[in-house]
Amino acid sequence: MGPGIVVVTAAVLMLAPLVGHTQSYRCVGKDGKHYYGSIIPDECLGRPVEQLSPQGMVIKRIDPEGTERERVAKEVEAARKREADAAAKEAARRNRALLATYTSEKDIESARSRALADHQKAVVEAESRIAAIRKRQSDLEKELDFYKGKNKPPARLAEDMKSVEDDLKTAQDSLKAKQKEAEGINAKYDEDKKRYSELTKKR
Repeated sequence: MGPGIVVVTAAVLMLAPLVGHTQSYRCVGKDGKHYYGSIIPDECLGRPVEQLSPQGMVIKRIDPEGTERERVAKEVEAARKREADAAAKEAARRNRALLATYTSEKDIESARSRALADHQKAVVEAESRIAAIRKRQSDLEKELDFYKGKNKPPARLAEDMKSVEDDLKTAQDSLKAKQKEAEGINAKYDEDKKRYSELTKKR
């Protein structure tokens, strides 16, 4: 066998992994060596891989990290789309409910007036409760004054004073919250009126 034939045979053997299949895969392993296979070799898992044509040309590069980034990006985009779709459906539902509730902007103002009237009634009730608690507190303070310089006040009196103070604080906090609710009521009906105007103009 001549030297030329030996060279050709060696070249054919080197190309065998590439031309023996319709396609093959190649990578550089963690050990720095090249690995080939008709399917991705185990040594290539988690490594950048080149997909080769039957002629040994690179037709595709597979980057595991890039593929993972693409997968995560697609999942994030899908989640955003689901949220946007859900928000759009909720907005459409609210718009339908708004149009079914009111027949004019005047109806909205009437509903606002009723809501504010009910709210003001609750505020007055809270103020009356505070006045009653303060009256009770004043009576207890007078009773305490009776014992000054005399006998020690009964334990019951101290407990009643503490209870009244707690009730007063709770009632005052409730009143502050109710007073602030008026802002929310007006904001709600302002928004309803604005959306109603926009929706009816589109018709």
